[in-house]
Amino acid sequence: MILDKFRLDGRAAVVTGAGRGIGAATALALAEAGADVAIAARTQSQLDAVAEQIRATGRRALAVACDLSDLDAVTALADAAATEFGRIDIVVNNVGGTMPNTFLTTSPEFLEEAFRFNVSTAHALTRAAVPHMLAGEGGSVVNISSMMGRAPGRGFLAYGTAKAALAHWTRLAAADLSPRIRVNGIAVGSVLTSALEVVAQNPEVKAKMEADTPLHRLGDPTDIAAGIVYLCSPAGSYLTGKILEIDGGIAAPNLELGLPDL
Repeated sequence: MILDKFRLDGRAAVVTGAGRGIGAATALALAEAGADVAIAARTQSQLDAVAEQIRATGRRALAVACDLSDLDAVTALADAAATEFGRIDIVVNNVGGTMPNTFLTTSPEFLEEAFRFNVSTAHALTRAAVPHMLAGEGGSVVNISSMMGRAPGRGFLAYGTAKAALAHWTRLAAADLSPRIRVNGIAVGSVLTSALEVVAQNPEVKAKMEADTPLHRLGDPTDIAAGIVYLCSPAGSYLTGKILEIDGGIAAPNLELGLPDL
């Protein structure tokens, strides 16, 4: 049956930024598809709640509270997952993000930090996981990029540049790691996570964002999680080096920050 191609039985996954939002939804979705899951984020209590949901599906969970901007901690995460599960088959580089900023207040240091948090963390975790993947059957890496990596918008210079870099890192890493490890990404649109809570609580702002989205709604974390299951499973086994655009159809930002001309 075609649904069997979406199963991940016997696989082991690592998901960063998994205490809430897209990361938490992804970790649970992978578990429901049959995978054991190692999850990482800063807040232990959030991780414990997600781990409990994973275990309720009958799968194993490893919760690692750490600062994912620390590249040594990211490397240690891969080793901990491999020790716990005996293998790594899937890596989901979900952690990332950068606060909006004006051009003149975007210092070189701010730009470099955006690159480090969104790209260097993905590279560090993937690099640490690759030997474990190659010791097994290979694997799949999924990077969470953004539609802001391809569309201009005021205030998003550092964030958009970092996400564009992550998207191209995806293509380049796919070439380096083929054929045994597939590397793909998702360009995410406006998804109702904690990052959008403030604007989503304003009915007028939310209504405008929905009106400016062709599908007339904001995304749900499970929309992204479903795409990740596809990319990681045998159903997506003929894709590598690709960026799926799961964004409700938007071609331009649907959130304007209202920054004035200089």
